[in-house]
Amino acid sequence: MRKLIVHSFMTLDGVIQAPGAPEEDTSGGFAYGGWQAPYSDDVLNKVFDDEWRAPFDLLLGRKTFEIFASYWPYHAEGQPGSGINNATKYVASTTLHAHDWKKSVFLKGDVAKEVRMLKQQAGPNIWIYGSSNLIQTLLNHDLIDELWLKIYPITLGTGKRLFAEGTIPAAFKVTRGLVSPTGVIVAYLERAGEVQTGTVGE
Repeated sequence: MRKLIVHSFMTLDGVIQAPGAPEEDTSGGFAYGGWQAPYSDDVLNKVFDDEWRAPFDLLLGRKTFEIFASYWPYHAEGQPGSGINNATKYVASTTLHAHDWKKSVFLKGDVAKEVRMLKQQAGPNIWIYGSSNLIQTLLNHDLIDELWLKIYPITLGTGKRLFAEGTIPAAFKVTRGLVSPTGVIVAYLERAGEVQTGTVGE
């Protein structure tokens, strides 16, 4: 079965909105677009290169799909591996039903049901970028297998968050991690059953 893996650039207070550029997503009056840019370093670049070597498909919400579709079809990809243009792009949208970007597939009906079926099919793992609203649906239905997080040493206080109204009680385990020279925490987490409770010291 294919894994569903969330790739998120996030702040200490969980904001994932518009990390890449000021104009990326200004919805809600968000004024901090591009907050990721000052923290680039060689360690992070190697992390990204290593990740991109694996084959993958994509699952995207409409807004993230449109951001990607406005850029990637018109630019050569410098990453190792097959790249975004060659990946199958599964799109969850109630308003967009077709696009001329090659290998774009639009999900129909119940998103959770469709994603559950995709995971059962043969193929590479499915990655999610951005897509904050879609992630809430996936969290609520416990469909996310792994979180690949880059946690940046800033707080913004406003913006779309990774863990919002879709979050359910769930345990994860860290499988790998490091801290880059600019202070970015890289953490790879896998879903690990139910939340366990107890009393400290007993």
